[in-house]
Amino acid sequence: MASSESINKTNCNIGTVAVIGAGVVGLCCALEAQRKGYRVVLFDRDEAGLGASFGNAGYLATELIEPLSNPKTLRSALALWLNPKAPLFLPLQYFSRIAPWLLRFVGASGPEALRRSRTGLIQLNREAIAAWQRCLEDIGASEQIVKSGYLLVWESADKIDAARQHQEWLRENRIETELVQGERLAELEPELAKTVNHALFFPDACRVREPYLLCKRLFAAFINRGGEFIQQRVTQVRPSGHRVTVSTELQDYNYDNVMICAGAWSKALLSDMGINVPLEAERGYHLTIPAAGSMLRHPIGSAERRFVMGPLDSGLRVVGMTELGGLKLSPVKGRFDVLSYHSSQLLPGLKNQGLDVSEWMGHRPTLPDSLPVIDQHPQHPQVVFAFGNQHLGLTQAAVTAELALRLMQKEPGSIDMNAFKVSRF
Repeated sequence: MASSESINKTNCNIGTVAVIGAGVVGLCCALEAQRKGYRVVLFDRDEAGLGASFGNAGYLATELIEPLSNPKTLRSALALWLNPKAPLFLPLQYFSRIAPWLLRFVGASGPEALRRSRTGLIQLNREAIAAWQRCLEDIGASEQIVKSGYLLVWESADKIDAARQHQEWLRENRIETELVQGERLAELEPELAKTVNHALFFPDACRVREPYLLCKRLFAAFINRGGEFIQQRVTQVRPSGHRVTVSTELQDYNYDNVMICAGAWSKALLSDMGINVPLEAERGYHLTIPAAGSMLRHPIGSAERRFVMGPLDSGLRVVGMTELGGLKLSPVKGRFDVLSYHSSQLLPGLKNQGLDVSEWMGHRPTLPDSLPVIDQHPQHPQVVFAFGNQHLGLTQAAVTAELALRLMQKEPGSIDMNAFKVSRF
């Protein structure tokens, strides 16, 4: 197979592409456009990889194929909101702003909408790991993905039937797990609290070594292949004829194609082009504990506490919280305290008061049906959208990039793209 360098030499100058957003989705899109022979310019107000891509758990969560908007979630939502240690938060000062989005979220739980969203997630997640392997092999960074396995744990013994039911549902969707207890569970995770009664072990699950370092590797490959990075905030995208103008705070630039991968900041850019999407900024929180990286052998998800923690090169990463609070509110200290409490309940070694802990809050791009937008502007197909992957931005980044470039080049694919259209709302 020809290398990307030789492909670029033979197909170069087929057009120019501006990619707006240097998170993991934007970086994958920029590299994929280069592979197709485009000359690519990447825009972001920050350095590459410093948005939501920086703060995730590093786990490639391909088993998350159930949309967040479902009857079970809706039945528990009020109790979760009222529980100060639960993972769901909705600041009262933001309630009037988020109310229309919440109505759409409820609407997305209907049987037909739920089926469509679930099918879309299954399609993306089944292709996610292979797409990442293609991307990383191409740039000589295959070591960035680790076949780590994953444990979904329950503390309540009376929830073992729930675990078995979930295992059967996963098996029906071609996801194999092992129900583990006792010595087998202790063998997999020796430092896990003895209060954990049982778990589902996903032997084929993968993670990345370190999300931010992965983004840096992607960015370095992009620059080495002739890519240009403009660190300026994009204020407007204006398609006209067969060209597109990208305006920043300093000047205007013109390109043949534009890909909008700006995550939670994509909504304003689309609005200026006459497209309104119900995109909200879901504020995610994390803790990183450098000295605790060896406490776990696998990423761990708590089915009851609803958070994730796992080992990274930088240490133990603890991730959770669904806080629908927009782009402007400051981080809430209590959210970090909740993560600290839950993680120490599952890992008693974290109760050591001498451990250094770093805190972070970022913004996930969230749509009511848990699916991203991967589509073209209905009147201006030279503008491509790739945003809104919510909790699965890292998981779905490489496959999202492949699908977005197929749209740009009018290439057929095996995935039904109707579920990801911008006009579905």
